[in-house]
Amino acid sequence: MRQPRLSSVVERRLLVNYRVDPDAAARLLPAPLRPQVVRGHAVAGICLLRLGQVRPVWAPRAFGLRSENAAHRIAVEWDGPDGVRTGVYIPRRDTGSRVNAWAGGRVFPGEHGRADFEVHETPDAVRVALAARDGGTRVDVTVEPADELRDSELFAGLAEASRFFQDGSKGFSPASSGPRLDGMELHTDAWHVAAGRVRSATSSFFDDPDRFPPGTATLDCALIMRDVPASWRPLPAPGARIAG
Repeated sequence: MRQPRLSSVVERRLLVNYRVDPDAAARLLPAPLRPQVVRGHAVAGICLLRLGQVRPVWAPRAFGLRSENAAHRIAVEWDGPDGVRTGVYIPRRDTGSRVNAWAGGRVFPGEHGRADFEVHETPDAVRVALAARDGGTRVDVTVEPADELRDSELFAGLAEASRFFQDGSKGFSPASSGPRLDGMELHTDAWHVAAGRVRSATSSFFDDPDRFPPGTATLDCALIMRDVPASWRPLPAPGARIAG
């Protein structure tokens, strides 16, 4: 079945970023992916995403759906036909939407687990907590707006961080049906992120000492995106090699 291109509005996106030991990150990646290293660190994090008006590009907005979603991500690179390409590997996706959980991997790329989300938003802070129903993931993050990106060891400032994540628009995640990766690319002509400051953050993924021994995953910075129209384009199933 041909997978449709989707239209949406990114109503709110928190990118909570960790600097990670490259060897620890590499152990989590399938070939031919390798960690994208910035100032000696791999870059990983949690994307906490509220999407609105999600629908096939040909469908009216009135048919669009709204959902809370989360993705644990590792910035990666690989050798493409025209040189080194960049994107993210997503070992875990979760959603509060029954439709997304059913359609992911069927109607559009990317399988999702079901999770229960708790969201509190004020002008001063956004808190997003989730608990996966299979017990595999728990997250509780509070981010407040900031005038500028401070104290990051990954990025010199907001502009550099924004370019890094804009360039990593291709995402690949494992499929349960076999040794392949599902691919999806985000596209927007209105890319904009603002600086955030992490007030608190816990993640069963990054706090797991078996996955990340002490000292190998450290909170670095946060970015906030709001009210950005975006489309999502399926990428060809890469199989053993990632093309494009």
